[in-house]
Amino acid sequence: MKVFGVTGWKNAGKTTLVERLIAEFRTRGLRVSTLKHAHHGFDIDHEGKDSYRHRAAGAGEVIVASGRRVAQLTELDEEMPLAALLARLGPCDIVLIEGWKRDDHPKIEVHRAGAGGALIAEGDPTIRAVASDYAVTVDRPVLDLEDVVGIADFILAEV
Repeated sequence: MKVFGVTGWKNAGKTTLVERLIAEFRTRGLRVSTLKHAHHGFDIDHEGKDSYRHRAAGAGEVIVASGRRVAQLTELDEEMPLAALLARLGPCDIVLIEGWKRDDHPKIEVHRAGAGGALIAEGDPTIRAVASDYAVTVDRPVLDLEDVVGIADFILAEV
């Protein structure tokens, strides 16, 4: 499984880049999956819905399925490792991972002039390049954040 990450500080534009990369890879005929890390509690299930009621009653896992989509909700005692989450994915050509700054998969760091925060790349060899909207001085490639085709080419060359 080919895996590549997009990381950076909050509001740097990670999700926007991931969206654009998904679209670019799809135009190239690739099957794309994603993993997104949330640092805060989240819920895709809402109070009053049947699946919510199942979980509220104590079900450890709930699968909601229709003819077009399946969602599995699993209650955890501790966060699952990235490798365990990757193992749950079906076949695809590439997995884009948003977040997981400190895991050891290869990554591009998104760094915007207005977003602030020090470059993560300076102390992290897993970051293979920086995608930015300004001139960044770092010891690895700096890619134009708006050049999604170039960023996609870089990722595919890396994996």
